[in-house]
Amino acid sequence: MLLPNILLTGTPGVGKTTLGKELASKSGLKYINVGDLAREEQLYDGYDEEYDCPILDEDRVVDELDNQMREGGVIVDYHGCDFFPERWFHIVFVLRTDTNVLYERLETRGYNEKKLTDNIQCEIFQVIYEEATESYKEEIVHQLPSNKPEELENNVDQILKWIEQWIKDHNS
Repeated sequence: MLLPNILLTGTPGVGKTTLGKELASKSGLKYINVGDLAREEQLYDGYDEEYDCPILDEDRVVDELDNQMREGGVIVDYHGCDFFPERWFHIVFVLRTDTNVLYERLETRGYNEKKLTDNIQCEIFQVIYEEATESYKEEIVHQLPSNKPEELENNVDQILKWIEQWIKDHNS
């Protein structure tokens, strides 16, 4: 049976991981958090002192994921999206969060001031949404609000309906 591949993207702290894990448990699709995968497989290319984090080796990430993506049925969660092959995804969801809510979430994570400010600006200027629309066909890129628990539930329901319809359309 053919299954869709979904990309969940957005500024750090918008709720990609929460949504991705919930979707995977309800849909049966496989969930991959690229940050976790990079940590487990050491897919890094140095360290960024300014942001106090490792630098992702994007080519190695693509190599690591390619076979699973060809098989289908994968939900990928990452805060960047321009290095993934366009052919991988059937739909892309960019989560958006009000900057006041986002600031509190990132502060709770212990982000330093520069990292906090840059991520909030990234959200204000819709950097990830623009990256998504430049990297994928515009008709497969959708923005979803991600501020409150009710919005999470609504997003899960909407995406589950989309998955169900996609499976019907591609397996008849």
